[in-house]
Amino acid sequence: MDVLPYVEMSFNVMGNTLPADHGYGLYSAIAHLCPELHQQDWLSIETIKGIPDERGKIYLTDKSRLRLRLPGDRVPLVYKMAGKPLKIGNYQIRLGIPQIFMLTPAHQLRSRLTVIKGFEEPQSFLEAAKRQLHQLEIEGKISIPNNFLGQPERKTIKIKRFTVVGFSLEVGNLNEEDSIKLQCEGLGGKRRMGCGVFIPYQEEV
Repeated sequence: MDVLPYVEMSFNVMGNTLPADHGYGLYSAIAHLCPELHQQDWLSIETIKGIPDERGKIYLTDKSRLRLRLPGDRVPLVYKMAGKPLKIGNYQIRLGIPQIFMLTPAHQLRSRLTVIKGFEEPQSFLEAAKRQLHQLEIEGKISIPNNFLGQPERKTIKIKRFTVVGFSLEVGNLNEEDSIKLQCEGLGGKRRMGCGVFIPYQEEV
């Protein structure tokens, strides 16, 4: 693989609530705390999971984590976030001491939200995602999962005043090397805002 060994840094998150759509706000807060992370293509930031209240917020739990994907030699840039507060809009959280994990392969990966500029309809979006997968020389079966209404799972992210449309994606039948590569590279844009970040599917269940 023509990439540096990547790791995942996982910070405990202390706080009460966050906006459900917090990808842009989280990235802005991290970039404010660590300016050297601003616009770094090697960084992926997963959005923080919690219990949705169905009114645009999530409640944080003792399992809520901030997870960052980055090359192992960039860990010192991020480690100084340990113990620091992050202000996300009108909400505030505090980060604990991070744990560092190697990425592990899985036959099936899922991205909660992937965005590809210029593609907002399911079929054209899926074709664009297939092209990106091919460009990465990754072989796998890619699909858009359906929502509870049986329709392609369409999602959005708000970035400043703009709403960006994307879809959930699943990629299955991956060998170990391609699985790690997809977790390192991701698909689409806005990966520092939680988009196009793939995790083993069982973590989403």
